[in-house]
Amino acid sequence: MLSWLSSRVLKALGWRLVGQPPSVDKCVLIFAPHTSNWDVIILLLLKWGTKLKPTFIGKHTLFWPPLSWFFRAIGGEPVDRTKTTNVVDQIVQKFNSRETLHFALSPEGTRSKRDHWKTGFYWVAHKAKVPIQLVFLDTATKTIGFGPLMEASGNIEKDFEFLHDFYHDKKGFRPELLSDIRLKSDVD
Repeated sequence: MLSWLSSRVLKALGWRLVGQPPSVDKCVLIFAPHTSNWDVIILLLLKWGTKLKPTFIGKHTLFWPPLSWFFRAIGGEPVDRTKTTNVVDQIVQKFNSRETLHFALSPEGTRSKRDHWKTGFYWVAHKAKVPIQLVFLDTATKTIGFGPLMEASGNIEKDFEFLHDFYHDKKGFRPELLSDIRLKSDVD
C-alpha cells in the first residue's frame, strides 16, 4: 500500500522514477545532488515506492526522544564521531556483520555548496568490497532514480571521472548550491 501511494504521490507531483533498485545484497548508495531539505521528501518517496530499505547514519546526539523513533523508522542508525574508530571503519564493520545492507549517504556531505565531494563513501565501498549504486534526482527533468552500479577500483581519480560524467548534468532544487564533483586534492 505504501509503495503504491508513494508512486502515486511522485507521479502527482510530476516526478518520474527511472532505473531499477540495486539487485545486490550489499552496496553503498550515493545520492546526489543534495541541495535542499526537499531532497529528503523525494528520497523517502523513492524509498517507499521501490520498497528499498536503506540504512543511513546520523550524529548519535540526534537519536534521543522524541525524534529517535522517526530516524530509526526511516533507516537511521546513530554513529558516535567521538570514538577512536573512524566513521569509515564503523560503516565497514556494519557491512562485515550483516547479510544485507544498502547504506545510503550524500557524497557532498552537506546541502551547502562545496568545492569537492567527500570520499568516505568511496573508501567504505572499497574496504568492504561492495559496489556503489548511483542514485540521483534531477529537477530539470523531474526524474529520480537509479543509475549504474560501479565498483570502487582503488583508482579514485579514474572512478571520480566516471562519477562526474554521470552526475554533472543533474540539477538539484537549489542549483546554486551544487557541489563540484571532484576530489579535494584537485582543489588544493
